Amino acid sequence: MTLDSVFDTLQENVEKPRFSKSLSLGENWKSKSVRMIPEEFVRRTNGAFEHRLVFSVSWGNSWQVWLQRDKNGLFMEEEDWDEFVDDNLLDPDAILIFTHVDTMFTEVRIYKKDSNFFRQVITAPLAAEPQTSSHKDTPSSAPPGFAPFASFSASAFASASSSASRARQSCSPVQNPEQYLLNPQNPYFVRTLPKKIDVLYVNQDVIQKYGLKFGPHMSPVDYLLPRERHEAVVKHYRNTPCINGWAAVCKKYNQKEGDSVVCELECDSGGVVTAVRVHFVNE
Repeated sequence: MTLDSVFDTLQENVEKPRFSKSLSLGENWKSKSVRMIPEEFVRRTNGAFEHRLVFSVSWGNSWQVWLQRDKNGLFMEEEDWDEFVDDNLLDPDAILIFTHVDTMFTEVRIYKKDSNFFRQVITAPLAAEPQTSSHKDTPSSAPPGFAPFASFSASAFASASSSASRARQSCSPVQNPEQYLLNPQNPYFVRTLPKKIDVLYVNQDVIQKYGLKFGPHMSPVDYLLPRERHEAVVKHYRNTPCINGWAAVCKKYNQKEGDSVVCELECDSGGVVTAVRVHFVNE
């Protein structure tokens, strides 16, 4: 995808409030100026959020970001934003597109430069070296709303890719998750917990793999836990279903950042998901 094509995505569904972020000269992703929420976005959402936003990405992870207003505008809290930056390994040439979905929920699409093209990131990065560089190269022409993106060298991209590749090789995912299933025929997925836990997202890859169906917005669904049943509801944001109450479940069972769980889905005779049986791998 070219830079112009990425810019064109801002024109899709223009009725939905959205904004983009990229680096200008002298900035890095942890600069205060990057943490500002555009006032036009705040105005168009009609007060849907006041104190926090929840960012979700295509592979199902989410981040809760608290907001603070000062005399210069509305800003994301430094600690929360820095966590999002670090978790997603944002390099100087990345482009982020934020689309308001509902209340405080906002979808984030991340694009990274690969040679002369931009590709949307659709899987979670696993590890990388800390980002410290700023965007300092000579500006080049870019569509309105975007800073120049010609500065990230091929060698730097290769180095980052190599680091990520080494991290993937050294990562230890859940071994044989099927062993945890009560019914080996049930659909399932593995979730590794981020630092901040809000709702349990079921990403599109899992839905398409098993042909899953979900009830309408706010329909009931249960968490089936080792010693109890916990009632929850399904919510739909954009095309992504999620289940509330996940933070309370993780807190009660002392699940922390980096812990992995196997989520076994149970469906009714019509194939609609009615329950999530949670297997705590690290117990």
